[in-house]
This record gives sequence, structure tokens and C-alpha cells, in this order.
Amino acid sequence: MEAMATFHMTEAEVARDLHAVLAPLVLADAQRGIEVVIEQDQRPIAVLKSPAHAESAPKKPGRKLSECIAMADAWEARLGYPPLPDETFATDVQAGIDARRDSFEPPAWE
Repeated sequence: MEAMATFHMTEAEVARDLHAVLAPLVLADAQRGIEVVIEQDQRPIAVLKSPAHAESAPKKPGRKLSECIAMADAWEARLGYPPLPDETFATDVQAGIDARRDSFEPPAWE
């Protein structure tokens, strides 16, 4: 697999013409992929990657919202009433968010 093409743009360039940023991502070569590094004061603040490259990345744990809704519907049919969150639900959700929260560490520049 070829190396991914990387483009650098300033925050102002992205704000001025978002279409110009998104077009190469949409048209990206499926094998190669494209990455756009958005910078502010010459420091990276965000990275956009083409869908082709993102799909080849390892999947993160978890479920899609649509899968959760389908599971809830299945439980409702099985139980005869809708499943409701218990009193610790909010605490459990926050713990999950905290466990997956990571800081952005930009790549080292040469």
C-alpha cells in the first residue's frame, strides 16, 4: 500500500474554502488515501482523513447508535415493555466517555 498523501492548510484557508478541503478527500485514491492537516500558528489543530483510509484503520470498540436502538427494540419485544436506564446509567456513560478520552498528539514534524 502506498503512503498517504498529506496536505497542510491553515485554519483561515479552511474557513475561507471548505469545499476545496473536502473535494480531495471525497475523490481520494482508495489505495492511497489523503490526509489534510489543519494548522493554526504553524501548529496542527486537526487532521482530516479520506474515508478510504479511515475504513482501513482498526475499528474502535463500541456499537453504532442504530445497533443500540435495534437491541432496545428486541428487548422491548422480548420483555413486553421498553427497557429503561437504571439510576447508575449516567455514571456508567460518563465512565465510558472518560475511558476513551485521549488527547490529540500531532505527528512530529521534520
